[in-house]
Amino acid sequence: METKITVIVDNISNMGLEGEWGLCLLVEYGDKKILLDAGGSNLFLTNLKELGFDVADIDYGVLSHAHYDHGNGMPAFFMNNSKAKFYLRDAAAENCYHRRKFFRVYIGIPKHVLRDYPDRIEKVSGDYKLCDGVFLIPHKSSGLSEIGKREKMFVKENRKWFPDEFAHEQSLVLDTDKGLVILNSCSHGGVENIINEVQSSFPEKRIYGYIGGLHLFNKSEEEILEVADIFKEKNIEYICTGHCTKNRAYGILKNELGDKLEQLKVGLEINI
Repeated sequence: METKITVIVDNISNMGLEGEWGLCLLVEYGDKKILLDAGGSNLFLTNLKELGFDVADIDYGVLSHAHYDHGNGMPAFFMNNSKAKFYLRDAAAENCYHRRKFFRVYIGIPKHVLRDYPDRIEKVSGDYKLCDGVFLIPHKSSGLSEIGKREKMFVKENRKWFPDEFAHEQSLVLDTDKGLVILNSCSHGGVENIINEVQSSFPEKRIYGYIGGLHLFNKSEEEILEVADIFKEKNIEYICTGHCTKNRAYGILKNELGDKLEQLKVGLEINI
């Protein structure tokens, strides 16, 4: 299946196009157009147009996880595309926070977007087939709340605070001619967990590529090297990362992974 992925929004500006802290990818899979995330603002609309795409032509929207830098563009998407639904995990809600000293700061999707667009939002559970060859895979690993606690990320439920276990995060998986390609925008649940989760869903398939942020901007060099080792051990042939990986971690990964690693940036085209 012919597959092309275009970076619409990333931190790194490129080709005269503006970037922002956020991510938005356009997947062209056969005759289907899938938008993964909608960035941190309405910038994705401008960049789509500049790159020659019409937002009205998109067939599916997918939210990787319920954070503002991936979901803030959702209302603008709904106002400019009349047909596509956005697919969210059933656990996705307007309840994600980050603890900064004594305060918890809201980092979730736009308030009331779930209420205002109920007919445009589809909540899914388990392994979900979006269309032929395209799947949404949830976390299946235990102990992810420990990651939420370490990252000072919390969800608010019934007026109580709980470490985020990232039940709102999902991987978009493409079955390509080269093997499976995982798109996970921030990899909050951990790269190794995500690869294992996808492999458990498709034990007969090989995983060729991994695209998305790796949330390494706040990690030690030792932790970054561990991620590089995971990619080597899992025999992932192509990795493209940016956004929450950021420059320092990217440089360390590049030294370890060489030509297998490519930098996300606005306008980049990935052909698989």
